[in-house]
Amino acid sequence: MTPEMRHGQGSSLVGAFLERRYRVDSMIARGGMSTVYRGLDTRLERPVALKVMDARYSGDRSFVDRFEREARSAAKLHHNDVVAVYDQGVDHGPDGDHVFLVMELVEGCTLRDLILDRGGKLPLAMAISVMQPVLSALASAHRAGMVHRDVKPENVLIGKDGSVKVADFGLVRAAAEAGTTSGSVILGTVAYLSPEQVTTGAADARTDVYAAGVVLYELLTGRPPFTGDTAMSVAYQHVNDDVPPPASTSPEVPDAVDALVLRATRRDPAQRPADAEAFLAELEQVRSDLGIAPVAVPVPASEATTALMPPVADPPTQQFPTVRAQPTRVEPIPADFEQQPRQHTRALARPATEDYDTLRPGAGMEPQRRKGRRNGAMWAAIVLVLAALVGGAAFWLGFGSYVSVPRIVGVSEQQAVQSLRGAGLTANVTKENDNDVPEGIVLSSNPSEGSQVRSGGSVEVVVSLGKPAVPQIAAGITVAEAENLIRNAKLQPKHDSSSAQYDRAVPEGHVISVDPAPGTRVNLSSEVSLIVSKGPPPVQVPDVRGMSREDAFTTLSNSGFEPYEAGQQFDGDIDAGKVVSTNPTIGTEVKLVGRPRIGVVVSNAVPVPSLNGMKVTEAQVRVAQLGLQLSVQALFQREDMVILGQYPLPGSRVQPGSAVHVTAF
Repeated sequence: MTPEMRHGQGSSLVGAFLERRYRVDSMIARGGMSTVYRGLDTRLERPVALKVMDARYSGDRSFVDRFEREARSAAKLHHNDVVAVYDQGVDHGPDGDHVFLVMELVEGCTLRDLILDRGGKLPLAMAISVMQPVLSALASAHRAGMVHRDVKPENVLIGKDGSVKVADFGLVRAAAEAGTTSGSVILGTVAYLSPEQVTTGAADARTDVYAAGVVLYELLTGRPPFTGDTAMSVAYQHVNDDVPPPASTSPEVPDAVDALVLRATRRDPAQRPADAEAFLAELEQVRSDLGIAPVAVPVPASEATTALMPPVADPPTQQFPTVRAQPTRVEPIPADFEQQPRQHTRALARPATEDYDTLRPGAGMEPQRRKGRRNGAMWAAIVLVLAALVGGAAFWLGFGSYVSVPRIVGVSEQQAVQSLRGAGLTANVTKENDNDVPEGIVLSSNPSEGSQVRSGGSVEVVVSLGKPAVPQIAAGITVAEAENLIRNAKLQPKHDSSSAQYDRAVPEGHVISVDPAPGTRVNLSSEVSLIVSKGPPPVQVPDVRGMSREDAFTTLSNSGFEPYEAGQQFDGDIDAGKVVSTNPTIGTEVKLVGRPRIGVVVSNAVPVPSLNGMKVTEAQVRVAQLGLQLSVQALFQREDMVILGQYPLPGSRVQPGSAVHVTAF
């Protein structure tokens, strides 16, 4: 139930029964597309809200079919924060068909009422407490594959119990596809329309994210981010301007909330949270980080009992009813629209009996009659002169001050500016990429060729930039920075690990280059591949086995490593003090990040000396100096024994502490 405008005028169904089941009790609100009534489901004895679509939609078969499909989809949304849809139908009454929707009756007010009651904006804690159920409802719809398309304060209802519910899922889409609307008409509330809705009419979950971000902006600042004299000027700002940070208007808004609103309202849908669920997760994280506790959402005292009451009739002297200020809305003008005369105004005709000659006969009245005729003639002349002056002024202020927009589409920017200047108009030039139209040629104008524009007014001129060029990507920037540059160029970044390359100069994870090369002209949304660095190429640990410790350390240092001593190890093939192995092992590929450390293990093998011919006492001293032991075998033990043979043989390498066996005589 979405009151777009209170106290509507026109025919009423109060007292009727829809499909012999739903009793229409009282009018709640009337809007551009529908009228909402309080009703009763007589079968279930349940109060309901009845949204009856405008008569111009009822005869449109395409709208009715779409309306039924959208209603069935909406009825599948079972969520506490979504206004429940109970039923839909078409009542074939004597005064024509009535397409209607049966919904949950929410006693309370709209978010718009709450905003107005609070003086235009809400405290931060209350704004977040409102947005959480709104995003929760949208997230439920997005998971079901539905898009709301018209998120705004009027479509958010607040119950007397403080509940917050979102209404009207799918109705905008049904109206947009109806034959009764022009393909050029933007349906939805322009203050909350996303750029893609304005330019292409496309809508997905990120479209709802944008609108919800605008609603959050308004709750924090007291006004939508973009306003203007016409709906077109507001739509133009959505397409061409970034939503400003809320803190620029309300300095008390924290930086984290500022950043969240800006992310949600990016003009590029790809830069927004993917859907309402992602937006909700970010909002909850911000609330947690700032330590903001949930607060109750109130219903304004003035609205709690009157929001759903029938409209009060305007007093006879009130010619133009006062309504609450609403955001600008682009609505189709009915084909049968005619200018109606002002109400409560009438010309008083003189009665036929009011004839001066018959009322006051006699010659005494003749001077009065002549005087009356002279006065009448004088006033008639004055009226004629004033009418001529007013008519001339109206012509000059109206038709006489308007000029036709010349044909400028397809010509150069310079020619277009000159043509408009020659017609007494100015050009507001914006530029955008186009696959087919060369750079510098006008793509479109608004108003279009032949439209009447007040002399001295401006025309929005869109000039082609041609195909977008791959942006300049400096080697060494981050992937995120490169992706943003590519998206800003209206292209799609592609990052694939299989294309990563080693590079000694560019750090790992940073961009080396792009393919196609910078400056290349490609079609809109073409993919641009990022070549990302895997860092310097790996280097094999060199073979230093058998080298002296000093030589091994020098070789490893020259290869980019930092060597260190990793202990000793026996190796029968390598002399003591020379390298046995490394850690990591020789031949291992190691990435040169900094200076990787390499452990060096040296041999502790002891070469066995030649002892033959030496006296036993001399041999004992020699082997002791080498850390070995002497084992002597002799038939007769004498002090001057001479060694005749030994084992292990001279030159053999043994472990420290090993015994050398000798035969002495």
